[in-house]
Amino acid sequence: MNNNFSQANKAAIPSTKPVGFPAEPGANGLNPSKQLAPENIQFIDYRSIEWQRVQRTRCLIHQRFHYDYPGPVRELRHRLVVVPTDQHGYQRLCEYQLNVSVPALSQACELDNFGNRIFQFHIAQVDTKLDFDVWTALEQSIQPATRPLVPAEQAHHYLMPTRLTTADATIAAVAHKLSQQHQAPAQLAESINDWTFLAMRYERGVTKVNTTAAEALALGAGLCQDYSHIMLAVCRAAGLPARYVSGHLLGEGASHAWVEVLLPSQQPGYLEAWPLDPTNHCQARHKYITIAVGRDYADVAPTSGSFLGAYPGHLTVSKRAGLTAVEYTDGQVVSLES
Repeated sequence: MNNNFSQANKAAIPSTKPVGFPAEPGANGLNPSKQLAPENIQFIDYRSIEWQRVQRTRCLIHQRFHYDYPGPVRELRHRLVVVPTDQHGYQRLCEYQLNVSVPALSQACELDNFGNRIFQFHIAQVDTKLDFDVWTALEQSIQPATRPLVPAEQAHHYLMPTRLTTADATIAAVAHKLSQQHQAPAQLAESINDWTFLAMRYERGVTKVNTTAAEALALGAGLCQDYSHIMLAVCRAAGLPARYVSGHLLGEGASHAWVEVLLPSQQPGYLEAWPLDPTNHCQARHKYITIAVGRDYADVAPTSGSFLGAYPGHLTVSKRAGLTAVEYTDGQVVSLES
């Protein structure tokens, strides 16, 4: 038996599209009436795309969270943060489908204080296996780029340090030095992105999700969440509000994390979220898919929960994400149907 969340936000889908751009849903979106198989989905090679000419893209993401238990577990309460909000800057959610392999006593979908879509499940018992299968279809209108706007009164949430982003003496000194060198907020943000990239080495197995920014910086190595936590700590110590972003980067097998620095906007009463990726030393634009935002990783952990049992579970995560259609500024369309 499957419990199924499925949404098609038809009210937000334009009724007309450029000639040749595939309709949605269908071969390039979700079709809840068909059994979707990850191995049968074909993607456009993102390396063949002339990104400087891209106007619009469509992407499809499949994720599976598989839990194995040595024996039955009871009273499982689970939280998933795996589907983006309806609109995030130039990114728009077209449709999603979430399947659960066992019946749930209750299930809910709600928005948290940061605007993220949160799924909550209460499952009475799991014998030995539990699967969450998530399909997401979304569209990005890249040109002209529209960055997310954040009400200015929310800035204090992203200025306050958290357990994972508290500045130690080293981080505070770096923040002071960089803020003295760069007065303009945008330049300061770029300099912090540059500094974080140079201060760290990408290496697996040296940190965990609960490693703090100060601990990761002392090690000088870590993963994308460590780079992001360090950049957040420096930004906040320098007086720049900034938030953690959880999502995907095309071409990577795992999820990814980067930072949005909230900078002055031309629209009164709002700040503009500038996405920067300290791990890859760049702006997070064309190939980035945003799932959720928060103060740090703890706010947006993709999967978490608790249960009653005498033994731990083992989690295996798999993901496929890719382009299903690309529209260039001159009207040329590349799609799986062409």
